[in-house]
Amino acid sequence: MSPEISKDSVQHQVYQRTLKLMGSRFDLTVVAKNQAEGDEYMDMAVAEISRIEKLISSWDPNSQTSEINKKAGVAPVQVDPELYQLIERALKISKLTQGAFDISYASMDRIWKFDGSVMEMPSEEAIKQSVSKVGFEKIVLDPQYRTVFLMDEGMKIGFGAIGKGYAADMAKALLIKNGVTAGIINASGDLNAWGTQPDGKDWTVAIVNPLNKDKVFSWLPIKDQAVVTSGNYEKFIMLNGERYTHIIDPRTGYPSKGVRSATIFTKNAELADALATSLFVMGVDTGLDFINQLKGVECIIVDDDNKIITSDNIALKGIDTQTR
Repeated sequence: MSPEISKDSVQHQVYQRTLKLMGSRFDLTVVAKNQAEGDEYMDMAVAEISRIEKLISSWDPNSQTSEINKKAGVAPVQVDPELYQLIERALKISKLTQGAFDISYASMDRIWKFDGSVMEMPSEEAIKQSVSKVGFEKIVLDPQYRTVFLMDEGMKIGFGAIGKGYAADMAKALLIKNGVTAGIINASGDLNAWGTQPDGKDWTVAIVNPLNKDKVFSWLPIKDQAVVTSGNYEKFIMLNGERYTHIIDPRTGYPSKGVRSATIFTKNAELADALATSLFVMGVDTGLDFINQLKGVECIIVDDDNKIITSDNIALKGIDTQTR
């Protein structure tokens, strides 16, 4: 006796589109009845991501984020509830990570270059000066008037370490609201998936080998969750025999060391995005200890010696991993 397959499930197929949004590559995947329905869903996602970009972009002189930066040290700026709440959540993560994650990192002077031109460590004074305007505690929120004020002139906020994850979450939420039963929003490695493939199998995500991006060291099934990978395998410098990455510690001004790639698994991409960046800054031991204390968050770290280290509740099959 063969299993009964509903006519509906036979019709559904996977439709995909790749395009550039928010200055990054986005891969959209939806499960739909036909191409026209698939296109309608993907257009919806694109419109939502573009809307968020207009709101949070610090490159767009007309965005509310640019307005906040322009008025730094001068006056508070009233913003949409959505932007206010995003900044509020970002500050919560800053407190949680003790400043390893900080949206005011945008105030940092770019004294480190990762194009091969930096041959020696900048002076201690220059490094200290580079982060003098950074500090999440200098971002003042007023819930009554819904305003944001940056205390120091020249201070800036930016959503580079959280924006794409937020956009992926919002696009997913909109599609679910409009009846899309399954799909994946992948914003350059900030990935949020829901539902299953048309055949009922889970979506799977590749964990890439940081030494060779064409090689995958593990495939993991994902169900209704976000996966974000931060890697430094392309942007780093070697100074005095030590490897420094392009992710700078906003508290000290020094590039982070010790982590080559960090993958976070949790419910939403915005949080995963912020935590992946934080792991680089915290380093292996502190970062792992931190993640193991968070409910519903797991990580895979590849350190500078190419050891694969996982948080307590992840099992990678057939791979030598270490837990600490």
